[in-house]
Amino acid sequence: MPDTADLLDSPDSPGFLVIGECVADIVRLPGAADQVHPGGSPANVAYGLSRLGRSSTLLTQLGPDDEGRLIADHLTSAGVVLRTDGSTTPTPTASVALDEAGRAAYTFDITWTLSPVAPERSPDHVHTGSIATVMEPGAATVLAAVESLRASATVSYDPNVRAALMGDHDGAVRRVERCVALSDVVKASDEDLDWLYPGQSPESVAARWLGSGGPALVLVTLGADGARAFTPGGRATVDAPATEVVDTVGAGDAFMSGTLHALAAHELLGATGRERLRAIDPATVTDVLRHAAASAALTVARAGANPPDEPELRAALAHA
Repeated sequence: MPDTADLLDSPDSPGFLVIGECVADIVRLPGAADQVHPGGSPANVAYGLSRLGRSSTLLTQLGPDDEGRLIADHLTSAGVVLRTDGSTTPTPTASVALDEAGRAAYTFDITWTLSPVAPERSPDHVHTGSIATVMEPGAATVLAAVESLRASATVSYDPNVRAALMGDHDGAVRRVERCVALSDVVKASDEDLDWLYPGQSPESVAARWLGSGGPALVLVTLGADGARAFTPGGRATVDAPATEVVDTVGAGDAFMSGTLHALAAHELLGATGRERLRAIDPATVTDVLRHAAASAALTVARAGANPPDEPELRAALAHA
């Protein structure tokens, strides 16, 4: 079983394509000036993967404005390769209000009109989710891209529910379940599941998704209560590492990038890894959860969507 660091510089290390939105998060704190942070769930995942030493390309839209330049500089500083469709629509923004516990509530100003863009090379793994998969007309482009790439790449998906943007509830559930069925790995928060399937337990939702013919691994984050993983062969649980929470912005995205980083280290991604992923053993599932939870814990300990780099994650795991 390879160590997480062993494959960082390997020529066989998978290439990641992330498809989805960039958003400028305008964080508002009582009695303080607004703070603008680069964000957007898919963009955060691409950034987190690059911070962990993975080859990451983001297919997205960025406006020719200050917010777009801020986000582009932020992403490329970590090594993310940016691909856009040439749209000149303004960069989306989200007003982020934090409560006393650092929990974030969002108000969005976003347009998503992504046009088809051919990748420069065929990726080994595709990640998508959030607004990009529910907001038309761009959502249709995202789903068409995933459908065309999944024969040669594994796929991960995070619904990252934003209730104000999901539209009709039944229609939103159908869109989410279509994405789930196209995916090998699905991650959702307990809050996502509460909105999508009110009154149903994470166990019942995970069983529903695992039975859809898509995912081999379903991950559910539970905030301070840790996270659970579900596979056809069983389940695993990990506690949330002890940390002082500054805010929760980007925590779920750091969990996702930590997950993909660990799965890549275990050679479970890409078309050649898909069957191994479907036979993932309990010890490996637990190791993946540990990496994901540690990545999220490091992120919530500092302001904004600021995921760890590989040495930080390695050190956190060594001291866990």
